[in-house]
Amino acid sequence: MKIKLQLIIDNNNEYITEDVIYLERDELSSETLGLTLKEAKNINSKVQEIRITHQITDFVAHHRHCPCCSKPRSIKGYHPLIYRTLFGKICLRSPRLFSCRCQSQQSSTFSPLVQLLTEHVSPELSYLESKWASLMSYGLAAKLLKEVFPVEIYPSSVYRITSKVANRLEQELGEEKAMFIEGCQRDWNQLPRPDTPITVSLDGGYVHARKGNNRKAGWFEVIVGKSLQEGHQPRRFGYVVNYDQKPKRRLYEMLEKQGLQLNQDINFLTDGGDTVRDLPLYLSPRSEHILDWFHVTMRMTVIKQISKGAMGKDYANFEKQLLRTKWFLWHGNVYQSLDVLESLIMDLALYSKNKAHKKFKLWRVVSEFYQYIQSNSQFILNYGELYRHGESVSSACAESAVNELISKRMAKSQQMRWTQKVAHLLLQVRSKTLNGDLIKSFKQWYPKMDDAHNIPQPLAA
Repeated sequence: MKIKLQLIIDNNNEYITEDVIYLERDELSSETLGLTLKEAKNINSKVQEIRITHQITDFVAHHRHCPCCSKPRSIKGYHPLIYRTLFGKICLRSPRLFSCRCQSQQSSTFSPLVQLLTEHVSPELSYLESKWASLMSYGLAAKLLKEVFPVEIYPSSVYRITSKVANRLEQELGEEKAMFIEGCQRDWNQLPRPDTPITVSLDGGYVHARKGNNRKAGWFEVIVGKSLQEGHQPRRFGYVVNYDQKPKRRLYEMLEKQGLQLNQDINFLTDGGDTVRDLPLYLSPRSEHILDWFHVTMRMTVIKQISKGAMGKDYANFEKQLLRTKWFLWHGNVYQSLDVLESLIMDLALYSKNKAHKKFKLWRVVSEFYQYIQSNSQFILNYGELYRHGESVSSACAESAVNELISKRMAKSQQMRWTQKVAHLLLQVRSKTLNGDLIKSFKQWYPKMDDAHNIPQPLAA
């Protein structure tokens, strides 16, 4: 069997036929049934080349004549222009035209193609490169693109495109403010009835750092957050602590896209750390800030484990006091819990200067826990009452956000070392991808971009 594929172009009722490919099949088998991947790539590449050639020819012919006097403009010469698409790299013959003398021009010559194609990479290729690079390593993204599409691409190219997209997203971010609450109670009462309450969990993670050629520069902290609302898809955001200059604006815009109104209830769950304690303040007049119960119990578990080896026969009494502290905190009684902790610190104060003694470490962690509860006392509520009413008291969803945004891409099996800038920019693209907003940004930048990409796809990483 022989098959000949042809492309028929209708140019104002003038039909042009172009040969695309010849296919030949001998004996039918499972391997020869239908199109192979190589044949499909060749067909797409050839159709792309033919279509672009005719599009460029029509475009140049249309701009060959002066729009004022309609006289044809002379061609000074041609120069090559490389344009990369999903279906191959196309080398275009870009003509340089002389400007018409009927009007004064700044330059005697110009290139219409250069003015049109300010970027030499198609929007769809940029979109897929940045999307896949946010979900997997740059090398794997390049390999996957080469496997699926007839395109020659390298990890360095994927990195450059992803960085370019991330920088463009950063430039669209609004101005940072200390307070985002606007209006007064009278204005808020006139707003429409709000949607269901929003719960936002904030947590931190750590990424391997590098500085220049130093690949053992330690770690740096990354803050991530996840917003949950009944009947809505969760949303995520993240930023590098010592690099980002607009953390509060970033959180506010995520809540805006979630549909936050100033008369809507919102709960913020944080771990009580210095980097996130002040972040959610002054974002909404109906907000409530809660210290995450998981981090409270995690610190108390560490104290309990250390006390087993340090207290000896006094462990039973120490554990009893620790359980009292936990009970007081669960019911929001900060005063009584601090009183119990203070008495434990006084009992261990004799060992505060003897670093070799077992109880010195116990005294240190109890003192740190005391300072932790004292600095976050205004964020400790009656957890028992909240739990009985079905409210969230733990930031388990923030732990999942750490895993989604940081661990799967920048830690665990990924052995890369990151600069703060590169990690921060990749976080923005990855959060946009997981939220389903990356295609929306591309549609805003390129309004004529195909809507076919706006189909939800399962995330592999």
